[in-house]
Amino acid sequence: MTRTAFVVGAGLGGLATALRLVHRGWKVVVLEQGPEPGGKLNRYEQDGFRFDTGPSLITLPHVFDRLFAIGGVDFRERLNPVRLDPLFEYRFSDQSRFTYSSELSYLTAEIERLTGSTEDIDGLYRFLELGAKLYNLSEKTFFDRPPLARPRFKDLSLLLSAPKRHAWSNYKKSVQHHFKDPRMRQVFERYPTYVGATPEKAVGTLALIPYMELAFGGWYVPGGIYRIVQELRNLVIQAGVRIKYNVAVSDISTENGSAVGVETSTGDSLKSDIVVSNADPGSIHRITNGKAGRELKSDQRSMSGFVMLIGLNKKLKNIRHHTVCFSEDYNREFSQIFNERRFPDDPTVYVNIPSVTDPTTAPAGAESVFVMANAPADPSAWTPEFQAEAVRRVQARLTASGMPDLFANAQFVEYWTPARLESDYSAPGGSIYGQVSHGWRGTFIRPSLKDRKINNLYYVGGGTHPGGGTPTVLMSAEIVSDVIGNRSE
Repeated sequence: MTRTAFVVGAGLGGLATALRLVHRGWKVVVLEQGPEPGGKLNRYEQDGFRFDTGPSLITLPHVFDRLFAIGGVDFRERLNPVRLDPLFEYRFSDQSRFTYSSELSYLTAEIERLTGSTEDIDGLYRFLELGAKLYNLSEKTFFDRPPLARPRFKDLSLLLSAPKRHAWSNYKKSVQHHFKDPRMRQVFERYPTYVGATPEKAVGTLALIPYMELAFGGWYVPGGIYRIVQELRNLVIQAGVRIKYNVAVSDISTENGSAVGVETSTGDSLKSDIVVSNADPGSIHRITNGKAGRELKSDQRSMSGFVMLIGLNKKLKNIRHHTVCFSEDYNREFSQIFNERRFPDDPTVYVNIPSVTDPTTAPAGAESVFVMANAPADPSAWTPEFQAEAVRRVQARLTASGMPDLFANAQFVEYWTPARLESDYSAPGGSIYGQVSHGWRGTFIRPSLKDRKINNLYYVGGGTHPGGGTPTVLMSAEIVSDVIGNRSE
């Protein structure tokens, strides 16, 4: 008899799990509350302007290769990803600038130019060596197995050789140990924000992120990152998966402690052998009144963001695909976000202009501009009046950093607040990465791939193991598919 699985949510993790399960012989139905797939990896289009509203680049392309190969497609031939170089331009509050290249020879020359010495070049190589060791350890343990799984004998030698001093220490202290120039420290302290964390509370293991970005590159997909979702959707449909849009799940149906299907907001009761949730475990905890999932309290949430999508009716000169305009006081910024739980007075602002690389994302003579500042995962503050104040703070930082006026020639500006992220994507408080990766417990003991209370209920995506980010979401799909397969085959 063919086994049936419902996948709740057509985000990247949900689609990847659906593809893996259908190729294991399951009958799979994906239930998506919105009108299109993608979840937080999505797209916004208006007046010929096109924006990725989620990630602006991908790393570890070989993880995408593995997934697409299951559907019989060569990821690189189909999507033709382009390796970006330079990756970023950083602008500091002292008006200095730093071009962050993925070519080490150029990068080291830039470090010497910026700092006036070679001291931080040595620190860079030592930091990347640390990141390489941590990545090697994670790839063979954390990235391919459920948390708290029974140790394998081959893991013992890896764990014994792990760089314990900096892997388990504070990330910020590790950066300060390797870099002396305050601007270089600011560049590398930014990496925990990739998983919605502050460097002061993150663990040193996150040093693997800058290593992965430099070693494997940051890649852009012509036409936009959302094309990955579109191609993956096509693969799952071709494989026999059904996707039902505009179907919101209101509860998980259970019998004798096991999931047996879902209830929908329209009153339908749908039966299946298992349920896989691509929704955050915190959202499942809410809709089931605590009988499943895990509550995500406000202090456990990763950062959210305040996003402005600008259709700019002019071409910009001497601008990069990615620019980061750092705040004057990075420590104060993170303290305001995580301790005071408010939008910072002087936010660091990230500017992504894909039309610099890919002219198809904007009309001729125009630019598609994505602007984002980190914010606490709390929708309550975002009244129209406060949104206007937040825009003023973002504009003040852009001006202070020497950026051109991105609003003066705007055909339109579309605003996305934590409140919108919460409502559109069932993200608790608008949290982008679910549970925040603070301390070893928040980093390594994430909500389980298998529900701890209800059998046959599983989770996939950035809200569970191994964490946020496009490649780790695909790893999550690999691991949970194996867990399901090992239990049922």
